[in-house]
Amino acid sequence: MSLLDAILNSQDGAAVQQLGSQFGLGDDQTTQALSALVPAIAAGVHHNVQSEGGLQSLLSALSSGQHQQYVTDPAILGQSSTIDDGNAILGHVFGNKDVSRQVAAHAAAQTGIGSDVLRRMLPVAATLVMGALAKRSFQGAPAQAGFQGAPGGAAFGGGGDLISVLASTLGQAGGSGGGLGGLLGSLFGGR
Repeated sequence: MSLLDAILNSQDGAAVQQLGSQFGLGDDQTTQALSALVPAIAAGVHHNVQSEGGLQSLLSALSSGQHQQYVTDPAILGQSSTIDDGNAILGHVFGNKDVSRQVAAHAAAQTGIGSDVLRRMLPVAATLVMGALAKRSFQGAPAQAGFQGAPGGAAFGGGGDLISVLASTLGQAGGSGGGLGGLLGSLFGGR
């Protein structure tokens, strides 16, 4: 299951329903918005993982944070603390607000949903990405086992590895991403 599917299907679609209610979108629009935003966030995470110390930093965040709560309790997605956490994630993943604005504008062009709505949704989507990664990282793993595997391929308790989870999301976006790879390449090229 891809990262996007994990988010869309978590708690029987409760995150989609919560975001739809929160941002005034129907389920289909919310799914489209997440389908445009999640791969961009995953690409940012993937870019960071490839940098020196990036994988260890992500693993540390996943193991020490409370990110899993965002996919297991979607009711908290509307809280201001969720937005604050999401903005911090975006700051780390994208580096600055200009990249976030460009991602929202690109997603708006893909979906027809207003970029202002997508800009406000982006931090919440970032928390969902981290939540899904955290949840998958501990599926089937003993509570204190942590992560296993060689650098660049930290094994999840439920199988697979971090890089393949991110890559599967990026690969799915490649077919329908409308230039997502080129956009993200240009956004991250200067960092």
